[in-house]
Amino acid sequence: MALADARARVPALQAAERDEAADRAWLERLADGCIRYSPMVALDAPDGLILDVTGCTHLFGAERGLAADVEARMATLRMTVRLAFAGTPRAAHALARYQALPAKDEAAAIRKLPVAALELEPEATQGLLRAGLKSVGELARRPMPAIAARFGGEAVSALRELLGEAARPIKPRIPIAPVMAERRFAEPVARTEYALQVLGELAAKAARQLEEAGQGGRRFEAFFFRSDGLVRPLAVETSRPSRDPALVMRLMNERVETLSDPIDPGFGFDLIRLSVLVAEPLAVTQLRLEGGAAREAEVAALIDRLSTRLGRNRVRRLMAQDSHIPEQMQLSLPAVEAGQPAAYWPKAGAGEPPLRPLHLFDPPQPIKVMAEVPDGPPHRFRWRRKLHEVKRFEGPERIASEWWKRKDGAVDKAGLTRDYYRVEDARGRRFWVFRHGLYEEKPDPRWYLHGLFA
Repeated sequence: MALADARARVPALQAAERDEAADRAWLERLADGCIRYSPMVALDAPDGLILDVTGCTHLFGAERGLAADVEARMATLRMTVRLAFAGTPRAAHALARYQALPAKDEAAAIRKLPVAALELEPEATQGLLRAGLKSVGELARRPMPAIAARFGGEAVSALRELLGEAARPIKPRIPIAPVMAERRFAEPVARTEYALQVLGELAAKAARQLEEAGQGGRRFEAFFFRSDGLVRPLAVETSRPSRDPALVMRLMNERVETLSDPIDPGFGFDLIRLSVLVAEPLAVTQLRLEGGAAREAEVAALIDRLSTRLGRNRVRRLMAQDSHIPEQMQLSLPAVEAGQPAAYWPKAGAGEPPLRPLHLFDPPQPIKVMAEVPDGPPHRFRWRRKLHEVKRFEGPERIASEWWKRKDGAVDKAGLTRDYYRVEDARGRRFWVFRHGLYEEKPDPRWYLHGLFA
C-alpha cells in the first residue's frame, strides 16, 4: 500500500529509503553462506535464493532437518524466511512466494497457485483474470496453442516450467570446483590460528587429489563458515599450475596479512572448505642442467607473492599478440593470468638498431610535417610547439590495415595504410613517425608521432 495509508494505520511506522546495492550485497553474503548446504546456490533477486539440494539433504537429516537448520541460522541474523521444496527451481520459487500453507502434494499445490505465480507482464496477468483463469490449474487445463495465441508464448513457457514440463537449470553464483576438501567441527573453532592450521591440512588433501588427476591448481578459495550462517571467503591465484601445499598456505598467509578487515570467527567456525576453482594439467617436470626451470619457478613464485600482497591488477605483464598493428601487438594482463607467452617478440638483427621504440604513445600524437609529396620522407616536423630538423631517416616501413576486418571493402579511418619512418633530429633524438594514409586513399593524409627511441 502507499506509505501515507500505511502510516495512517500504523502511526509509529519507520520508513527508510531502499538501498538496492546494499540489499544485493547482503543477498550475495547470504548466498555464500548457503553453500554449506549445496554448491548449487543461485540468486533469486531481489530477495530470494534458490538451492539445488539434490543428494545433499541426507547430511542434515532429510529435507525437514535442512529446513530447520536454515531457519535457525537465518534467525540468528534476524532474517525471516519462507521455504519451499519442489522438483524444479521455478516451482520452488512459486511455492515459496505464493503458497499460503505448506502442502503435502507438490503437484496439487502448484495447480492451486494463483496465476500471478507465473510472474508474467501485468497486462497478461490481468487478461488471464478477466478470462476467468484465476489459478494455475485452470490455465493448465486449456490447450497450449490457445494460450499462446491469446496470451503469448511467454505464458506457455512459464506454465510449462512451473509444471516441470520444461527444464530451467539454475546458474550457481560460485562455479562448482573440480577439487574440494572440507572439514566439519562438532564444536565451533574460535581461534583463527587453528583454522589456518586446518586449512593447511586441507591444502595437502587437495594436493593429493590434484596429483591423482595429473593437474595443478591456478585459483584456490578457502571458505570459513561461521556458526551464525555467514561465511568468509579467502582466495589466491598462481601464475602457473601448482599443487604445492606450502605455496598455497604461504599465499594464504600473505592474503591474511593484507586484509583490512581481519578474519573474525565470531562465535566460531563450524566448517572450513578449500576449493580449487581452476585446475589445469600439470605433468612432472625435470630440472634443466643449467637451472632454467628453477629460475622460472622462482620468478613465478615472486609474481604470485606480489600479486597476492598488492592485488592481482597491480602486477601486470605485457603479452605479445598475433597482430602487425603496432598498438595491438601487445596486451597488458595481470601477471597471474597471463601465463606463458602466446606469441614471439620480434628482435632486430645483430648490430642493427631496434625495430620498435621503447615508448609508444597511446594514442599517437599529431605532428605538423614538411615532407616531399606524394610519398617522400619527412624533412622537419613540429611537436609540442618545438621544431625538429630531420638529419637522418630510415623507411618507409609500410604497414597495411587488417583488410579482412573491413566491412564491404570500405576503407575507414582506422583502416588506412601507414608509412613509418625512424628519424633522427639535429640533437640526436630519435623518433618513430608515420603518415596515416596514402594519397590515393586520402587527399590530405596526417602525420603522427607514435614512439620514442632511447
